[in-house]
Amino acid sequence: MRSFGELVAEADAEPTEGWDFSWFEGRATEARPSWGYQRSMAERMAVASAALDIQTGGGEVLAGIAKRPPLCVATEAWPPNVAKATALLHPLGTVVVADPQEPPLPFADGAFDLVVSRHPVRAYFDEIARVLRPGGTYFAQHVGPASVFELIEFFLGPQSEESRNSRHPDRERAEAEAAGLEIVDVRTERLRMEFFDIGAVVYFLRKVIWMVPGFTSERYLPQLRELHERITTDGPFVAHSSRTLFEARKA
Repeated sequence: MRSFGELVAEADAEPTEGWDFSWFEGRATEARPSWGYQRSMAERMAVASAALDIQTGGGEVLAGIAKRPPLCVATEAWPPNVAKATALLHPLGTVVVADPQEPPLPFADGAFDLVVSRHPVRAYFDEIARVLRPGGTYFAQHVGPASVFELIEFFLGPQSEESRNSRHPDRERAEAEAAGLEIVDVRTERLRMEFFDIGAVVYFLRKVIWMVPGFTSERYLPQLRELHERITTDGPFVAHSSRTLFEARKA
């Protein structure tokens, strides 16, 4: 069995660009939502004429679909991900635009008949509605309320109810309707996650940077040591992610 120091050092050295989570194989697991986001998104992409993928990450999800519309654009804010997505998506005929996560989107009104996003930091529904054509669709998988809070609270302590409910689907539904979108489908599932070693925890918190803001293994060394001992003694650390399927249509 590898030591605490070896596991942490390995996780600290691993690059974090993109949304490829294959490094976790054998080290952590997460159940998948029943609706199959990539498959469902691909079905909508196949019949669209102009589509936008917001916050595409490294472009891995968009690259994994069989058919893209004649006009396909992706946005991304983090420079390392912009470079990775460009290398992956340009050969597939998809333009990648470096764009901040905050509005406005750098596109004209009514530019797209389909807007998609997987795990946006925040959905700015006014902007989504603006760039959609009448009858156009927003289809996304959002991070739901209190996602992975077992891990967050291990490092940061108890969180407020406001923090726990900041991504509640009822709140997002109201924001979408206020922007003039008609709700087609909203549903949330909680999904079991297991971390089998402390390296998986370190890499997860380095990659998903909003979980524990400012996380470094040096800063949280005492908590990491405690969690390592807990995993070694009791087995995998269990948490639960929260995912919301969100589909809306512009009237």
